Amino acid sequence: MSENSGRIARRFAELAEAGRKAVIPYLVAGDPMRDISVPLMHRLVAAGADIIELGVPFSDPMAEGPTIQRGHERALDKGVRLRDALAMVAEFRKDDQDTPVLLMGYANPVVGMGFAKFADQARDAGLDALLTVDMPPEEVEALNVELKRGGLDNIFLVAPTTPPERVEKITEVATGFVYYVSLKGVTGAGHLDVDSVAEHVATIRRFTDLPVAVGFGIKDAESAALVAREADGVVVGSALVQLMADRAADGASEAEILEAAASLLADIRGGVDSIEPLQAAG
Repeated sequence: MSENSGRIARRFAELAEAGRKAVIPYLVAGDPMRDISVPLMHRLVAAGADIIELGVPFSDPMAEGPTIQRGHERALDKGVRLRDALAMVAEFRKDDQDTPVLLMGYANPVVGMGFAKFADQARDAGLDALLTVDMPPEEVEALNVELKRGGLDNIFLVAPTTPPERVEKITEVATGFVYYVSLKGVTGAGHLDVDSVAEHVATIRRFTDLPVAVGFGIKDAESAALVAREADGVVVGSALVQLMADRAADGASEAEILEAAASLLADIRGGVDSIEPLQAAG
């Protein structure tokens, strides 16, 4: 169980008290335009986002499907790297001290910066958590020491193919929440199997009382509502990245792209809020 008393823990506690579920949009830092990310984060919060997941552009994003891979490529072409993503978090914090922000990325840039230096800069920027897709729990001890020192959560992925004994090992080192990947393969692939989601979320809950958020395959209000019945939060990524890429390719202005993204997020928020409310805690 997380001892972190920061924004993520508070946000999930507030949502549980209200009988609501978290909506967590994912965006690639610097995509589709280098300077759109901070205004986008604010617009998504206004549209109903509870936590922001900011992707760090990487040259070999092996867990991502074609949609998000192209987002990484576009951002890298604009020169956006880990330091830029941290700078975006710091800029966001000037006007929003409440919304949790986590970085999702790959180990190489964090290793390159150094765990201690990363933790210091992340803390100073106002970051709340890190999710490193390719760092297994067996190798995370040194990183966790520095993240804990900086007051940062370490978020881990659990996949449909993860056996129960592995889930137990992951939850022993995870803090903040557990991110369940609802589909086999890469992001943006396949179709949701809600019964499978329910089964795997129940397995995760056997080993931890951390909140469980579900991502991969959340595309609209309907899919978000189905998943929200089983989990504490839903993550929308590929659908949002693709929508913004399409609008940018059509020549839309930054304002129009922001409006389209906010509209999609508001629809997903509505889908999540349409489920029968949970009984509030207490």
